[in-house]
Parts: sequence; structure tokens; C-alpha cells
Amino acid sequence: MRRAIGLARAQLGRTGDNPAVGCVLESGGVVVGEAATADGGRPHAEEQALEIAGARARGATCYVTLEPCGARSSGQASCAERLAVAGVTRVVIACEDPSTFASGQGTERLGAAGVAVESGFLAQEAEFLYDSYRPATQGCEHP
Repeated sequence: MRRAIGLARAQLGRTGDNPAVGCVLESGGVVVGEAATADGGRPHAEEQALEIAGARARGATCYVTLEPCGARSSGQASCAERLAVAGVTRVVIACEDPSTFASGQGTERLGAAGVAVESGFLAQEAEFLYDSYRPATQGCEHP
């Protein structure tokens, strides 16, 4: 997760209206894909990391600094859907999506697809990434 936090940190201020997210895919102790939200906010970190990993994503664990999106305004597959279709078996999340529209959608989709989800991992280390995306009284911790 610390690697994912570092990837996101490097993109702070470069992702437009979207938050800077870091994603690391690990399988058998080896990083098989990693990325951060691209300049301007697209593509998302998860979709880039999945593209890098290819078939090696099957059975992998995903470490991601922010809950994967559960829906896309563009109608394209969400990051949660992409992770499930790729065969990722576990997703470890630092911070829930602070958006009242999106919060919980990604974890719900992942769980419904049979993907194990853990939230709040190293949340205190990652919360600075999303200071501008949530109310000041809300932290990253999973309720």
C-alpha cells in the first residue's frame, strides 16, 4: 500500500477534478502492474495497472489508495467491474470514496462478484491524498 500511496502522491495536482489514486497489483509476492491516475484524471489507476498486468492479474491482490469506482458517468466499465472481470481475488483499500454519490458502490460491486475486500488499510497514511475531496470532519477510515 505504501507503494500505491507514493504513486498517488506523485500525481497530486495533475488529475484535474479526479482524485490522485495509486494502484499496485501483486501476485505471488511480485508486482505485476502498478499505476496512478493519469494527468487530467483519465485513465484511472486501476485500469492502467490491469492493462500492464494482463493475464497476470488473475488471482492477484490489488492495493489501491481509494475505493475503486463502482460506476462511470461515461457508461464504460467501472474499475470495480474491471478488477472482477480480470480475476483479481482480493482488493485492499486505504480510503473509501468520499463522494456521497459513489461511496460504497465499488466495494459493493466487488463483494457481489466474489472479490474479498478490506478497507481502511493504512488509511491514516493515505488520507492526505483526499483532503480536497471530502468534508474536513470526515477521515478515510472505514466505518
